[in-house]
Amino acid sequence: MTQVLLLLFPESKQTLPGKQLEGIWHTSIVVHKDEFFFGSSGISSCTPGGTLLGPPDSVVDVGNTEVTEEIFLEYLSSLGESLFRGEAYNLFEHNCNTFSNEVAQFLTGRKIPSYITDLPSEVLSTPFGQALRPFLDSIQIQPPGGNSVGRPNGQS
Repeated sequence: MTQVLLLLFPESKQTLPGKQLEGIWHTSIVVHKDEFFFGSSGISSCTPGGTLLGPPDSVVDVGNTEVTEEIFLEYLSSLGESLFRGEAYNLFEHNCNTFSNEVAQFLTGRKIPSYITDLPSEVLSTPFGQALRPFLDSIQIQPPGGNSVGRPNGQS
């Protein structure tokens, strides 16, 4: 059995008109001694805490997995060629948290906490969120410091 961890990095704590947000989270999954995350460059990996975001704000134990590293890397490669290509990234609807949730379920059968996955709809439910949506939809996020996963020589 291999432990699966969810790393949470606060992008920021925000107050939107009419709504206090605990944080806007970047998440990643640690399994088989590496950290895996999704951004506008696709799926990437690094040593745990190896992005320029530094150490996580908190760590959630998602559970244990019996999925071998070989099977997991094949799964990631498949995701990188289909659902989680860099051009599929969208800050609200298909982001690092979507990826972490998908991978956590594959590895352990458990979802990541809903306060993370529900955040985009909470933001968009505010008038301020709706007014900012065109700008926010154009934002591409890729934490620096990772290596591409699932593409030969890191090619897109």
